[in-house]
Formats: sequence, C-alpha cells, structure tokens
Amino acid sequence: MSSSKSGSRITAQGLEKTYYRGGESLVVLDGVHLEVEAGEFLALTGPSGSGKSTMLNFIGGLDRPDAGKVIVGDTEVSALSKAGLAAWRSRNVGFVFQAFNLLPVLTALENVELPLILQPLKKSERRQQAEFALEIVGLKDRMDHRPKELSGGQEQRVAIARAIVTDPDVILADEPTGDLDRTSADQVLDIMKRLSTEHKKTIIMVTHDPAAAAYADRILCLDKGLFVEGAHS
Repeated sequence: MSSSKSGSRITAQGLEKTYYRGGESLVVLDGVHLEVEAGEFLALTGPSGSGKSTMLNFIGGLDRPDAGKVIVGDTEVSALSKAGLAAWRSRNVGFVFQAFNLLPVLTALENVELPLILQPLKKSERRQQAEFALEIVGLKDRMDHRPKELSGGQEQRVAIARAIVTDPDVILADEPTGDLDRTSADQVLDIMKRLSTEHKKTIIMVTHDPAAAAYADRILCLDKGLFVEGAHS
C-alpha cells in the first residue's frame, strides 16, 4: 500500500431510490446530492431506514439508483456495466461491514489474501501485501490465527486489512463498530482515521454511534431520504 496514492473525490448528483412492497412505495433517497473530497473521512448518521446504507451501495457500485449519478474519481460508476462494475470495485473500493464476514476455516492471513486471488500476482507477492495490510492494523503477529481464536475487535481489524489489501482509493464502512465494545471500537476507529490521514484514503462510514462519528472530519445526517440539519462538521 502506498501512502502517496491519494483517495478519489466522490460526487453524487440527484440520487433517487424508491422501494415497492405490497403495493406501497417507500422513498429511500429523494434527489440527494453529496460531495466528498479525496482523502476525507465522512460519517453518515441518521435513523434506521433513512437511506445511509443505500447511499453506500450506490457509491460502491453494489446497487443502482433509479435516477441520478455517482462519480468516483474520473469514473461514472452508475453508468458501468455489471462486469465493468465488478472490475472497478475490485480495484478501487474496500468494504467493511458490521458482520466481519471472515471465513472460519482460513487464517487471518488467508482471509486477507482473498481479494488478491484473481489479481496477476505471485503467491509471494500476495503474501507480502497481506502481511503489510495486517501490519497496518496491528495484527501481523496474529496472522496464523483463525477467526475463532481472535476477539471481535481483532476480527474487525482483519476485515479492515482485507478491505485495504488491494490499496483501494475508497473505503466504505457500514456500522463497522456496531458489534464491538468501546475499547475495541476505538481501536478500529483509530485505524480508520490513520487510513485517511496517513494513507489518504477517502472513507465514508455509516454509524449510529456519536462517539464513532466524532472520529470523522465531517458528519452528515440523512433522514427520510434527505440531508438534514442537526449534525455538525
């Protein structure tokens, strides 16, 4: 991972999304605009169902808006084909979720190596990148341990190492500290802050936790599909 590689600027314009259930419509995003500077650490807050995770999914190319567009760096993500999205994601975005999603039969090192399997790298190169990612999150000494041998906080740090092992420009984190105690959560958030300040990653984190949001450079609040007042920068 290169500390000189800067993150990507993110622009979302007029994002709309409506879900239909049982004959009823639910507007999740209602013409939302968002600008995130390269290397910025942004926290998205707001009540459940306000559109935060949907926004992350659009930015990461996991879903498409009904209207509007998403631009990450020089790429209009919302216009890519399905195959183009998969290739773009693998190079440019790292995802961190509340559930660690580690494979229990694999060691920490093997879990972190997974995103590199499809890349044209020698086995020794994959291992070197995975070890470096684990070193960044402070777990190189635990790389031969399986998930059941790690604490929850350590598992999430392995998940972060897996997210950054491809050296993505953007990291999208959905409630990354939701299942952690305060001490473990602070350790994870310290790592995310360093990824922004030292490695220049652009980070968007969805959280319900005001203490977690305080680690970000800026806080925005979504409610009923729109950004609202009530959060501070």
